[in-house]
Amino acid sequence: MRRSSTFARQVLLVRVGRRDGDQLNGTDLVLPEHRVDRQRRRYGFDRRGITLDRAEIEAVAPVSPVLGPTTGVDESPAMAIPLLPGARTPARRMKFALVNACTLASLVLGINAIFVAMNGQPRIAALLLIACVAFDGLDGALARKFGVASPFGAQMDSLADMCSFGLAAPVVVYASLAGSAPTAAAAVAAALVASCAAIRLARFNVSPKDGRFFCGVPTTMAAAVLALGVAIELPLPAAVQIGGVALLAFTMVSSFPYAKLARLVKLPPWLWLAPAVGALVDIRLTFALVVVGYLVSGPLLWLHQRRTV
Repeated sequence: MRRSSTFARQVLLVRVGRRDGDQLNGTDLVLPEHRVDRQRRRYGFDRRGITLDRAEIEAVAPVSPVLGPTTGVDESPAMAIPLLPGARTPARRMKFALVNACTLASLVLGINAIFVAMNGQPRIAALLLIACVAFDGLDGALARKFGVASPFGAQMDSLADMCSFGLAAPVVVYASLAGSAPTAAAAVAAALVASCAAIRLARFNVSPKDGRFFCGVPTTMAAAVLALGVAIELPLPAAVQIGGVALLAFTMVSSFPYAKLARLVKLPPWLWLAPAVGALVDIRLTFALVVVGYLVSGPLLWLHQRRTV
């Protein structure tokens, strides 16, 4: 033990010098000359040289527990994402402002829909929600047409959708069910719509996009269905309305593929003839059948895809 401690002290007290006129690198340490012979005899060093490798030094050198990590910390500043990628010309800035003004219009209309619904006018609030849907589709179309789509616009659109379709829509539905359905049941249905809308919007922001189908019913379409149902006052029992609201909420977070509107528009014209004629006869019944048909199309497409794989 005494010899080991003596050698450890000698290792820690070695000095860096020159050998043969060359500067030693950081990995080679040289012992003092007058201790060479004694350490060769005591510890059996190689007689061909007195150079100690760093690994041999570290094997006997004590380690202090208070020393921090030797790896450097990356202190480089984070890269900022510009609000408007590309050239910032006055024309592009005006287009960018117009697109975001449409998004803000949808947000403001959604807030006012909440206020109107709280004042006991759910039908007017439903019309404001329909206007929210129109502005929500307009901002995306203008962003693609003008070439000013940006991550900032996508995040802002998602936040506006949560306010207009995730909060305003369930408030309007709750106001429309007041007096005809149990308060607790109406509150649970409205809370389901808000929760599923938040989950869907968060999933949409981080999931890969499919250009052909929606993964679940989008929040915009769900809000449009709820708003139209309130605006035309569907003559359905309260229990059926609550069940329909809950079902629509669950379809938003489902994995069923639903066709996008761009694909529906390309359908043969004769397929649109039946809904058009039905709307002239009984718009409420036609609306209910179209909504049910669209909701059922998701599971049917899912089963078709499972069989073809």
